Amino acid sequence: MGKIRDSVDAKALRFAVGFPVLLAAAFVVCALLLGPDVPDPMAVRWSEAGPAGFAPFSSFVTFGGLIIAAVGWLALGQAVPLSRPAVMRRIMMGAGLGISLFVTTALAAVLVGQAGIADVREARVDMSVLALGSGAALALGVIIGFVFKADEQWSVDDDRALQEALERELDPELATDSVRLWVHARSSVFVMLGVASLFPAALVSIAVPWLGALLVVLAVLAAAFLFARVIVDRSGLRVFVAGFVRVMEVPAAAIASAAPADVRAADYGGWGYRHHGGTTAMLVSSGPAVVVNRADGKKVAVSGGSTDSAERVAAVLSRVAARARGEKRPPQP
Repeated sequence: MGKIRDSVDAKALRFAVGFPVLLAAAFVVCALLLGPDVPDPMAVRWSEAGPAGFAPFSSFVTFGGLIIAAVGWLALGQAVPLSRPAVMRRIMMGAGLGISLFVTTALAAVLVGQAGIADVREARVDMSVLALGSGAALALGVIIGFVFKADEQWSVDDDRALQEALERELDPELATDSVRLWVHARSSVFVMLGVASLFPAALVSIAVPWLGALLVVLAVLAAAFLFARVIVDRSGLRVFVAGFVRVMEVPAAAIASAAPADVRAADYGGWGYRHHGGTTAMLVSSGPAVVVNRADGKKVAVSGGSTDSAERVAAVLSRVAARARGEKRPPQP
């Protein structure tokens, strides 16, 4: 069993077995829903034995489901062995799915073409169903051929995940050395910003609509820059304005010390991202913050949200900085 497992793609095998079964089951269910409107026997001849040569509805549905499943297994199964080239496995996976869907489409076109007819001589193949289904089968087959991962089963992401898992196993305190938080200005600031921009924009838009829209966009941008995402882990400190624009990155080895403080934004140049003297600050309001002393003599100030979160961020930064320098970890507060 071990050799068999090592020679096949388990995920592709599950898909190759399960998809045709589900497709056949879906065909049978839809056929049964159309059953009352389809003549029995159907205008499908499978032998020359006179009237007895026409296929009963139940036989058509049963054999149709079996054909769908068998064709799917045979075609998709060609993409399962790992010994085959990756390109060939991609092609066979896409072709197998497309063929399975095309066979289902052809059987459905025959079924729909006979639904609601009064005379079996009026039976036909529904070309709309056949055309639409064939197009969808071709498109989905091509897409699956491109997205199917037929190369290595172990990727760089897997290596990274394994490394992180090993680190957590060897160092249970790893989880405590990570802080992620959002900080933002007080609600009164956003209210003031709205009053100062949205109301004038509404008046200006009466005469110059584009100028009113521009004022609204500027107000939204100003509000976004009063949000920040702070990430602290063993690599150091990272700050993102509006949640995605990185404005600060301080490696753990470059941190000399970190301490919570109650700051006034005006002392650091005001709200937002600022360079004031030898200090780089990202402050969304006055109040609790974390002041980081860099090893090169410069300072960094970041809003900490609340007093508790600022103390936690400062404690984690102190621990990761001490670890990066190879020093003994300071005691946790």
